[in-house]
Amino acid sequence: MVRTLEEDLDGRDVRVAIAVSRFNSVVTERLLAGAIEGLAQLGVPADTTVVAWVPGSFELPFAARRFAESGRFDAVICLGCVIKGETEHDQYINQQMARGIAEVSTDTGVPAIFGVLTTNNLEQALARADEGTTNKGYEAAYAAVTMSHLRRRLAE
Repeated sequence: MVRTLEEDLDGRDVRVAIAVSRFNSVVTERLLAGAIEGLAQLGVPADTTVVAWVPGSFELPFAARRFAESGRFDAVICLGCVIKGETEHDQYINQQMARGIAEVSTDTGVPAIFGVLTTNNLEQALARADEGTTNKGYEAAYAAVTMSHLRRRLAE
C-alpha cells in the first residue's frame, strides 16, 4: 500500500521568516501584504512571524540563509520583484538569486520559498501582486506552511 503524506495547512504551530526586497517596493509591499494575509488565513500566529527588508532581490539569499541557520523558523519566504530592463542585468540577478534561495533549502533543510516575481514590465508584476488568493505572496505563505509540515513528517 502506498503511503501518502497529505498536505497540512494548519499553521498554528508554524514559525515563518519573511525576507522582502525594498527594490520595486510598490510591488513587494503588496507581495508582503499577501503573504501576511495568507499566513493569517492558515492560522500562523502573527507573533511567530518576522519580516526583514533587504535592499534588492540579490540580497534575499543572504537573509534567507541567516534566518534558516538560526533554527528559529520552520520556513523562510523570499519576496522580491525583478523587472526586465534595457540590459541583461535582470538575468544575472535572477540566476544568482534563484540559485541562492534553492541552496538555502538544500543546505539547511529549512524550506526557502521562492516568492520572487521576474517579469517583463511593471504591469505584469502588479497583476501578480493583486489582492486576494492569486497574489504570489499569498501563494508563498501556503507553500511555507505546507513545506514546514512536510519537513517535520519527513524527519519522522
